[in-house]
Amino acid sequence: MTNLRAKGKSTIVWILMGLLILGLGGFGVTSFTSGSSDIGSVGKTKVDGEDYGRAMRSELNNYSQQAGERLTMEQAQAMGLQQSIQSQLFTAAALQEEARRIGVSVGDQRVVQSISDAPAFQGPNGSFDRTAYSQILAREGLTESEFEQRIREDEARMLLHRAVSGGVASPATMVEQTVEWLLQTRDISWYEVTEAELTTPVSEPDEETLKAWHSANAERFTAPEKRKLSYIWLTPEMLVDEVDLDEQALRDAYEERINQYRQPERRMVGRLVFPSAEDAQSAKDRLDAGELSFDDLVAERGLTLEDIDLGEVTRSDMGQAGDAVFAMEQPGVIGPLQTDLGAALFSMNGILEAVDVSFEEAKEELGSEAAVDRAARMIESQMSEYEDMLASGATLEDVAEETPMEFGTLDWSSDMEPEEQSIAGYNSFRDIAEEIGEDEFPAIERLEDGGIFALRLDEITPPTLIPFEEIRDRVAEDWRREELKRLLLARAEEVRLGAVALDNIVDRNAENGDDVPAAETPADEPASPEQAEPAVEPVGTPLDWTTQTGLTRDGWIEGLPHEIVSQAFTIAKPGDIEIADAGGRVFLFRLDEIGAADQKSEEATRIAESVKQRISQSLQNDIFSYYTQAVQKNAGISVNQAAIDAINAQVQ
Repeated sequence: MTNLRAKGKSTIVWILMGLLILGLGGFGVTSFTSGSSDIGSVGKTKVDGEDYGRAMRSELNNYSQQAGERLTMEQAQAMGLQQSIQSQLFTAAALQEEARRIGVSVGDQRVVQSISDAPAFQGPNGSFDRTAYSQILAREGLTESEFEQRIREDEARMLLHRAVSGGVASPATMVEQTVEWLLQTRDISWYEVTEAELTTPVSEPDEETLKAWHSANAERFTAPEKRKLSYIWLTPEMLVDEVDLDEQALRDAYEERINQYRQPERRMVGRLVFPSAEDAQSAKDRLDAGELSFDDLVAERGLTLEDIDLGEVTRSDMGQAGDAVFAMEQPGVIGPLQTDLGAALFSMNGILEAVDVSFEEAKEELGSEAAVDRAARMIESQMSEYEDMLASGATLEDVAEETPMEFGTLDWSSDMEPEEQSIAGYNSFRDIAEEIGEDEFPAIERLEDGGIFALRLDEITPPTLIPFEEIRDRVAEDWRREELKRLLLARAEEVRLGAVALDNIVDRNAENGDDVPAAETPADEPASPEQAEPAVEPVGTPLDWTTQTGLTRDGWIEGLPHEIVSQAFTIAKPGDIEIADAGGRVFLFRLDEIGAADQKSEEATRIAESVKQRISQSLQNDIFSYYTQAVQKNAGISVNQAAIDAINAQVQ
């Protein structure tokens, strides 16, 4: 599925929404099952409930794998997952309805090409495998004619999409302004105001001041809710010593994972296909001449490196290009080479040596993993017994005494740092510990590693203001930190005003032609008649500024908080001086000069191309969204909420 999506041969649902995992291999099948309840329609086109159910199950599984815990339907609804999938399905139905209404269709040749190109139906040699095609369709309960009709409908939707959003280009002015904004540079100077130059040092607070600070900032000194918990738990690691493994079981496990322990030499490869051998050779010539990089070639084809990535491949996976690619001794680009898809350049990005781990070498690892796996199955088989004990009135202490489960207590809070190998380190435990009530009976729950636990809430201590006497030093430290910050900011403002005044005086004297202040001019030297007004003597002390030139938006200055860089790009004009409070330190920073982006540089060209693609894609998506909304409005939408609710209940 992933490979085909990367090649851009998926359905319009994949291309535009990218979430639904529908059908066979994600290459154009919106449903393999007929006769299920519809969840709605757009005009005369139905939205199949089986599609919705399959998509919901798939997305719930995806999110659960990423989070490491099962995502519930309530959580999915809070995330808007159900609404998102429904929107995508109705959007696809709107396209199909409009294609039907205006008579858009594709010929048999296009259908054959789409099926032939689908990886799900390709054999070991990369060519279409009729046997695999028939077997997969039979397994999914589809006839070839039904499946091919679905392909035809998906291709028609693709045609309609390209007609609606194709040709939309980003405005050149917008691209240029964006590149200018991204690549603009700034010269800045900064000066740190430190405690050493405070005219008034930080005083020592008395007890009344600290107590008042403690009361006024109670949220800083309040302990979170504490929960006294009792629990029993059992993990596979606790039972490992009780597991007996025979030699044959380990050998069976070794054979099951033989692809992990024995692998041929592999290469990490990207394949960039061209319309003709001449085009591929021309691209290789430009690459060899240093006119552009391989990444640039990929971008010229309207693709990304992810689109062309073949992953880890063996020599046989590469077909007729395998010998040439595997003859390369270091990463690089080779080609053109002929493939089933046409002439292509191959980017070989890494060499993975062959793996050959014998059974004896893998035995220890297999034993450890097999023991844990066997222990997890033992826990699973005993879980109902423990549930029955709790349901019949046994306490946690009773269950721990009569079973291998271990009893423990914990003073738990949401901000606690769990000890190593503590039950508090499990997300499933933490979730229930946060929500369980005092009147709830303990129930067996699962841990992420195959273990189980049951939990009882014995006592709740609500959030409580920690007595002043217990944290006096902490309060004093907090007060001093805030007081120092206040004084530094006040001093920074004084210094800033002095620096601004000094700059203004220097500017006035420069305009009047004075290189030195009037007070330093010899008394017996007459004033110049052209001088419009007397020079002004500066006030304040010049600051020892530190200067950084050519600063970019994503740049950084060693030893300074990143906020300084961010704020430097908010100053309106050169000469302005601002104050920055960052990381507990206070700075003055001055904008000296704004450097325009070099729009003709290689970097600007690369960024402009990326910006152009992003803006174009955004505009295309907007146009397509408006178009499908209009189609839905004109055709009319009906939603079967009862069917949706029923499917949600089944999925859960």
